[in-house]
Amino acid sequence: MSSNKIQLVIFDWAGTTIDHGCFAPIAAFIKAFKACGVELTPAQARGPMGLHKKDHIRSLFQLDEIAAQWKSIHERPWSEEDVEHIYETFMPLQVKEAQDYTDLVPGLCETLSRLKERGIKIGSTTGYPRIVAKPVLEAAKAQGYAPDFSMCADEVPAGRPAPWMIYRNMEALNVFPPTSVVKVGDTVPDIEAGLNAGTWTVGLTQTGSEVGLTVAEFEALDSDQKANVLQTAETKLKNAGAHFVIPTLKTLPEIIEQIEASEN
Repeated sequence: MSSNKIQLVIFDWAGTTIDHGCFAPIAAFIKAFKACGVELTPAQARGPMGLHKKDHIRSLFQLDEIAAQWKSIHERPWSEEDVEHIYETFMPLQVKEAQDYTDLVPGLCETLSRLKERGIKIGSTTGYPRIVAKPVLEAAKAQGYAPDFSMCADEVPAGRPAPWMIYRNMEALNVFPPTSVVKVGDTVPDIEAGLNAGTWTVGLTQTGSEVGLTVAEFEALDSDQKANVLQTAETKLKNAGAHFVIPTLKTLPEIIEQIEASEN
């Protein structure tokens, strides 16, 4: 059982440790496409969440309704040059929006204290490039959250679902094998990255992009509505292969105890 000792937990950022409901990227994507005449719905903007932001833009262009809008307005199909242009438009918007959504998710610091009591190191990965992440990290630190290491999507050959950001955390914090690592995130690419890296994976529902609600919006739902949105998000993350899915970080220490007590 000692081989299952968890040494490192790697958290995602928006929707997992900050920005309950994962709103900062949505606003920036909608504004960046609107600048080129294309109207995105929040649901469309949310769809590829978790990818490197340039991959996210490319995925949006691959939606039939977005591609059709672009062709109608610009009288030609979208191209890689258009992906680059929207990414360049998106970046300053994202820097600004991200700074407006830096509140820690409820209970984060208490969970981190419990993990640190177990001697567990804290890593982080994000689909944000470093220019966006830097002020977010500073804002989180001011609220009491400073991971031991952070990795951004523009600092590796490919963002999620590639495993490179996870491996860089493991390397920097001198942790191996992957089975001593838990990857925690709120999107399908988070889970896929963890599986590709060979780590344990824990999906989050209530605070994340799949539910997509602020604390107040979630609390305003009745019990049936809460159960329905949580179940829908849980099913999606489990179908992606998550080993565990929990509503909030509060029960993460118990999940780690389960992993450490398991036989494989």
